[in-house]
Amino acid sequence: MSKQQLPVIGQDGGVAGCCPGLLTAPLDEDQAVELAKVFKALGDPVRLRLLSMIASRAGGEICVCDLTPAFDLSQPTISHHLKLLRQAGLIDGERRGTWVYYRLLPETTDRLAAVLARPAGEPLPASSGAAS
Repeated sequence: MSKQQLPVIGQDGGVAGCCPGLLTAPLDEDQAVELAKVFKALGDPVRLRLLSMIASRAGGEICVCDLTPAFDLSQPTISHHLKLLRQAGLIDGERRGTWVYYRLLPETTDRLAAVLARPAGEPLPASSGAAS
């Protein structure tokens, strides 16, 4: 397993701890780099589907044995995608015997939502020249 870890937003002074949202203040370079790494982990349709399957599972967790058949991909490829989601701090897993059970880490998705959210009560920015 690779020792390269993607930063989890909000840890060690990460994005969530220092900037409330994109519409409140511009990101500095370090914040943008950290945030881009997490979005990069989400930038693949397979990983988005995996995250959705994990997040929507009744009981809050799903066995890798239930994830693999949903894709026309090999088990090692699915495991690679799950590893990237895990390194980004979006999911966590627990080995039970032969299988690994995955669950969403809602604190990370909540932080992403907060970064993208418009501050409450703030009007939408005016569109610039868009035709209706």
